[in-house]
Amino acid sequence: MSYHLPAATIEVLSDSSPRGQFRSVLFDFDGTLSVIRAGWQDVMIPMMVEVLAGLGTDEPQAELTAHVREFVARLTGKQTVYQMIQLTDEVRLRGGTPEDPLEYKRQYHDRLMERIRHRREGLADGSLSPEALMLPRSRDLLEALRSRGLDLYLASGTDEKYVVEEAALLQVTGYFNGGVYGAQEDYGNFSKAKVIQNILETHGLAGATLLSFGDGYVEIENTKEVGGFAVGVAADEAHRGELDEWKRNRLTAAGADLLIPDYRELEALLGYLFPEGGVGA
Repeated sequence: MSYHLPAATIEVLSDSSPRGQFRSVLFDFDGTLSVIRAGWQDVMIPMMVEVLAGLGTDEPQAELTAHVREFVARLTGKQTVYQMIQLTDEVRLRGGTPEDPLEYKRQYHDRLMERIRHRREGLADGSLSPEALMLPRSRDLLEALRSRGLDLYLASGTDEKYVVEEAALLQVTGYFNGGVYGAQEDYGNFSKAKVIQNILETHGLAGATLLSFGDGYVEIENTKEVGGFAVGVAADEAHRGELDEWKRNRLTAAGADLLIPDYRELEALLGYLFPEGGVGA
């Protein structure tokens, strides 16, 4: 039975996972810390619908949009190319001859970069502050976790070179002493599950020592598979401070232990994650 922490929007979905023994923290990037790419779905979904509608089937556009939205969401958190692989499958199912997934990814990324160019340029020239393009109190959270001696890792389904660039633009790279990881050209060489396995095996840690923060199905599921504690970040990126009900449902289904809209209630969040007397408290 879920409940909310007193006088807070923080929702506890499961009280059974161990807390306070954390040694490592895995963060997703887009939608979890950064909102530089906020609205990316409004670029990817219409592009895919455009491709499928161009095949001349009799499917209503609303049905195509709903179908595309479902698989885009289901694959969020994995490398972007996997969403494009799904698009090639959808084209084939409708009798078409698809482009290579990497070509679809290039087309999508070109459109997205045009949409967010002003954000990246604003951060680079100082006309936008990093805090303007991060979830509220993200930096305070990162500082609090590092002050507890935890090792922080950043892992994103976005291409690694862009994750590195955008983390630097937001001035958060230094918090991630465990490294910054992202999608590779050879996409079989990267996954969040592999990052998690490497964290645990390299340091000889049990899964219960892993804490993760993410807004996608994948990182939540991967964390729970090893017995870690998963915080689902159901941020409504268009309306700061509000909880996105659609994300809430997805993250609940993925097995999140805790749900938050952002990090404004940081003291309550830390108090729950690090009970008095726990290691790292």
